[in-house]
Amino acid sequence: MLDPITGSPVLMVLAALVVLFVVVAAVRFAIKMAIRIGLVAAVVLAGLYTVGYLDVLPF
Repeated sequence: MLDPITGSPVLMVLAALVVLFVVVAAVRFAIKMAIRIGLVAAVVLAGLYTVGYLDVLPF
């Protein structure tokens, strides 16, 4: 895929920067999603624990 642009060092550096930017953006997105999912899971677990502690549910 990168064969046509490997002849020029400038284009190779630009391609490397683009790939690096995409990887950084993907990692930042993954971290944000993990934090959101973690917060939601913590709230849900705290709610279930509270409901269980108050003996609202029979189990």
